[in-house]
Amino acid sequence: MTRRTTAHLFASVNGVVEAPDRFQFGAFGPEEGQMMGRALASVTDVVIGRKLWEEWSRYWSGADDPFGAFINPVRKHVVTSTLTGDIGWNSTVIEGDPISYVRNLQEQGEGEIAVVGGIETIRSLFLAGVIDALTLTVHPVVTNEGRRLFDESVPLTRLTLLEGVTTSVGNAVLTYGLRR
Repeated sequence: MTRRTTAHLFASVNGVVEAPDRFQFGAFGPEEGQMMGRALASVTDVVIGRKLWEEWSRYWSGADDPFGAFINPVRKHVVTSTLTGDIGWNSTVIEGDPISYVRNLQEQGEGEIAVVGGIETIRSLFLAGVIDALTLTVHPVVTNEGRRLFDESVPLTRLTLLEGVTTSVGNAVLTYGLRR
């Protein structure tokens, strides 16, 4: 049985996903927190890019809050061409092609796999059909500072809306899959 693989990003209305702390402002309410909690409850493995892994390992290791309680013990699989060997923080370096690695990971173990970043990692795994559900929490803001998940390098790609809700703080939480 193939394990479900998901990704979740915060986005502006015009598609910027980089550094959401620059545009989220106060638009993260209790509904968003509850949705995140439900989404992470069954995750046993996380796929993460090197830059984000380095940031998070410095910040979250030892953090005593709900996200720290999740991210610290979960198994982390790091997409990197520079890190090698035992990198600590319950992490494994992905050797070889990340798409093949995640497909193999999907066939082993239990629980869901969450791809948490970076942008290129999520983009390539989603477009390769490895990510089953991509959730975008779209904040009611337009910004031109930052990278987009689907930039001009992405060819025409059809998606299927799997779920969509609007929260009380005005975010649209949209979950997509590739149209097959």
